[in-house]
Amino acid sequence: MADKDIQTTINELVEREQELRQAVQDGTLSPEQETSELKGIEVQLDRCWDLLRQRRARREFGENPDGARERSAAEVEDYRS
Repeated sequence: MADKDIQTTINELVEREQELRQAVQDGTLSPEQETSELKGIEVQLDRCWDLLRQRRARREFGENPDGARERSAAEVEDYRS
């Protein structure tokens, strides 16, 4: 996936976050539904940002950015463990 595609996905996820928050404010979505969907979006965002950072680091050090790989949610979310 190219940097531009990753950034587009990030932007779409951020837009969805904003839509969810607005839906709760409008009363068309329960806070529980928002929380449930937001958790998934946050994981997807973390994975996208991780992939984008990998690609940038590879480019910075003269490596092929296409060698970066999307890591699993568990790997990205539990990196501090």
